[in-house]
Amino acid sequence: MSRFVRPSKYRHVFGQPAKKEHTIENVKLSNSAWDTNLIDASARYISVNWQASGGGAFAILPLPSPFNPPPHNLPYKLPDMIPLARGHTAPVLDTAWSPFNDSVVVSAGEDGKILVWKVEDSAFDHWGTEHWEPEDFDPVARLSGSGRKVGQVAFHPTASHVLASASGDYLVKLWDLENADDPRVTFTGHTDTVQSFAFNSTGTLLVTTCRDRKVRIFDPRTGGDAVRVAEGHGGIKGARIAWMGNHDRFATTGFSKMSDRQVTIWEGSNLKTIKTISIDQSAGVVMPFWSDNNILFLAGKGDGNIRYYEYDSDSLHVLSEHKSGEPQRGMCFLPRRALNVSECEIARAYKVAGSCVEPIAFICPRKADVFQSDIFPPAPSAEPSLTASEFFNGKVAQPKLIDLDTGFISSATSAAPPVTPSPAPASAPASAPPATPRTASMPKSYTAPAALTIAETPQMDRLKAENSASEAPTPRSSASAFPDEELSLENVRLVNELRDARAQIRNLELQVETMRTNASKAAKLLEGSVP
Repeated sequence: MSRFVRPSKYRHVFGQPAKKEHTIENVKLSNSAWDTNLIDASARYISVNWQASGGGAFAILPLPSPFNPPPHNLPYKLPDMIPLARGHTAPVLDTAWSPFNDSVVVSAGEDGKILVWKVEDSAFDHWGTEHWEPEDFDPVARLSGSGRKVGQVAFHPTASHVLASASGDYLVKLWDLENADDPRVTFTGHTDTVQSFAFNSTGTLLVTTCRDRKVRIFDPRTGGDAVRVAEGHGGIKGARIAWMGNHDRFATTGFSKMSDRQVTIWEGSNLKTIKTISIDQSAGVVMPFWSDNNILFLAGKGDGNIRYYEYDSDSLHVLSEHKSGEPQRGMCFLPRRALNVSECEIARAYKVAGSCVEPIAFICPRKADVFQSDIFPPAPSAEPSLTASEFFNGKVAQPKLIDLDTGFISSATSAAPPVTPSPAPASAPASAPPATPRTASMPKSYTAPAALTIAETPQMDRLKAENSASEAPTPRSSASAFPDEELSLENVRLVNELRDARAQIRNLELQVETMRTNASKAAKLLEGSVP
């Protein structure tokens, strides 16, 4: 066994459960046996599949958080009767929040329907007041998803109003919510129930896992049969999938023929297996969640722990695990743009355990008070890169990213190559638009969470002072300061290079310190071996 420790800036990340007043109790979780996460979150709300009589329903609740207080002082213990999103005639199986509008959520149910909902803050104004009566939410659109169950729904990562759904007739469909009479693209070829699916970072590839134990990759611009098919996990139990950010890699979790739980890393361009790791022999399905910090979180249903690994050079390196005595039935992660950067929170999970929803913040401990750019890469923003019509016409664009320190939004600089055997029309990636201040770049329906506004006052002032001392230009909040668009883009590029250089310096300092420690240990061992 090696005596030397692999350097990592995430080695000491730990999970911090929220206090009782920041949890939600008296949650009546759905008893449906369909395998989904049961909960999903936007930057403002969470949705929970609810056990309701007379059809299907799910709850919409303001985001519980120890760092981002909800806009309304709701009690942590819910009353027995609360407003629900009713509209399905059978249990709700899955929900998904739009990545570009924190108030829009879609639901899928056993009745084969897909419903679209729009949440208004005023819906929570009178909660808990005297003579208060719950008033249920009403859908704003209805889609006939399938003649059978619709088990999973997910939004496209770069195109607005584009939704994917998987149904019990073994089909995956893409919808344009602005014109949702019929699906725009249908994926065929599955011979059994689709268990999970995921887009790559640009939405040019879609990969699925199926109960027939195969992994398939599709071209969303053409539809039809899979362009590549490979053998997946040997066990018949549920297999899940998560695309690994802008890498040409994705991770699947499943079971071996001997019922060992496994996680496998795949190459997205040709469906080759890179590495498979055995986790344990428990029976619960493992839910994978990817963070752009190159961290893969694994949470097993029925487990009380959350494991997390760092991805580096096609290997998964164990970091640690968050342990709890309460087994989870479902889980989701908060969008990274809503994290509390002032507390070095790199990820936040919402765990459903029993009748409680518990936030768990994953903290990377740092002593400095300034923004830690090396542990906070730019996050997907709330602005789409494409319209639905542009996407279905074959256009491809990089996702727009938001700097969690300054709030500037730009296009991604790198992404997984859109490799497919069947070529489809595609335009060049969109160039980065001029950077704009945070408040101007957000959609009208978006409210910046407290986690982002906290980092704007003393930390930004210190950062600007450091940039000025280093003779690097600093982005300004006034558009009139940059009459030339090219000058504005060049200024943003220089600031990004400076930030990356500082992150590299910190990483090198960490490696030097590790080498000094290892050298000291080696010297002591040599001294002990000399007579």
